[in-house]
Order: sequence, then C-alpha cells, then structure tokens
Amino acid sequence: MADPSPYLTIAVASTFSPRFDQVLSEAKRVRDRFGSELSLIYVGDKTVEVAEKFRAALKRLSLPENSAIHYEQGDPAAGILRAIERHGIDLVIAGALEKEIVLHPFLGNVARRLLREGRNSVMLFTSPQREPKPLRKFVFIAEYSDHAAQALRLTLYFAALEKSERVYVIRVITTFDEARAAKSRRRSDDSDEEVKLEQFVLALGDIEVPTEVRCIRGNTGFVAADFVKSVEADLLVLPLDSKKNEGQLPPNLEWLTDVIPCNLWVIR
Repeated sequence: MADPSPYLTIAVASTFSPRFDQVLSEAKRVRDRFGSELSLIYVGDKTVEVAEKFRAALKRLSLPENSAIHYEQGDPAAGILRAIERHGIDLVIAGALEKEIVLHPFLGNVARRLLREGRNSVMLFTSPQREPKPLRKFVFIAEYSDHAAQALRLTLYFAALEKSERVYVIRVITTFDEARAAKSRRRSDDSDEEVKLEQFVLALGDIEVPTEVRCIRGNTGFVAADFVKSVEADLLVLPLDSKKNEGQLPPNLEWLTDVIPCNLWVIR
C-alpha cells in the first residue's frame, strides 16, 4: 500500500516518571516507522538540571541530543495541549495509565484530556517497553466516512511497517443503534452489515496485511473492549473527526476515558 502521507511531526508528552524512558522508546519506534521528526513537550521550568535529564535520556536511546524540547507552564494537561497547538504537532505520544485496579487499567488525567480535548492524533501506551514489543494485532473501529477511510489506510500502512499478523476491522452495533435503525428501515442482519463493512475495506485497494471484518453486537460500546481482549490485540485504533467531536468523544466511546483495553491510537 502506498505511503498515505503519514505524520511529519511527533512529540512525546514528557515527565520524569519511572516509565519516561519506556514512553520515549515507544515514540522512537513510531518515529522510525513514519520517518517523522521527534520532539518533546515538558510542562515545568527550563532549568539546567531538567535540560541535563533530557540530554541523558536522549543519549541513552540514541536519539539526537539536540531534539527540540517545548517548555510550557501551568497545568500539565493544559500545557501539553497548548504546546501541541503552538508547534503544530501531528501526533502526540504519552503513557496512558494512572493506576490499575483489579486488572482494569484506568486512564490518567493527562491522557484523558488528550483524548477529549486534543485536535491532533494521540497514541497512548498502557505498558510502554524499553525494547518495544511488536504490535502484532490491531483492532480498528470503523465508521462509514471519508475520514475513517483515510484513517484505515494509515492504520494498514502502519501495520504493514510493523509486519503485523492481522488487522481486525470491526463495526460496533449497539441495541440503541438497532432501535434507531428500526424506525427508518428493517433491521440488517449480521451478513448484510459484514458485506457492507467488507466493501468499505476493499475499496481501499491492495492491502498488504491480513485483514478480517467483524460486526460486534452488544448493549453498549464496552463490547468493543471485550472484543479487543478476546483477540489479544496490541493496538486499538479509533478514527475521530475533530470537526464533529471537538472537545469530547462520541457518546458510544466515552467509556475509553475510564478504561482502556490496550494501547490506543486516536486518528484525527
């Protein structure tokens, strides 16, 4: 599949947490895949000590020691969002988790606000690794729009670079969706929906990664999280049109602001 004009600028939302090197290492992997320019965002004072910490981290990971560092002040989430806008960042990468309770990973406040309020793409890592694990299985939640088609093209491009085993393209159909559809037309069965979804995928042309379409039915959007876990996916991908969903997630995806089933990539 041809290069679909991927991200030119990537930034890491940086903290000096125990997992800083791991998040930076994941960002380096993504930078290498897309051939992007990598910078860092830091909310806090620009001091000699801070600059030395960044220099040492960049050196440990064999990244350019003169990589740009965008400093901001104030609330961490607001500062990161401000830096993204100020410097025209295409994709921001961050750690996802604040805590994990009974094996359910919960989003931290910064990650939550990046999802809701950001107008750029976001990639969140639940368990970042110093030596990044291959992203073998992707799950893409589809909608029928031009933006979603472009997002799927980019997802398949990234999956091919990762030499992924499979991309699942799923359509989530909740009981609310069915009730709404029943008012205007007959209820489509799974085979009708899967044919439509398959046509949506095939319209993209040549695909280099094994791809499977699935229609998932359930009472709420949480059924998508269950599916992600059932196939042991490494990356969940959501296409979000920022013009339609500015400052918020669609109602059927609000659950992501609390519980995240695996690494998450929001394509805006």
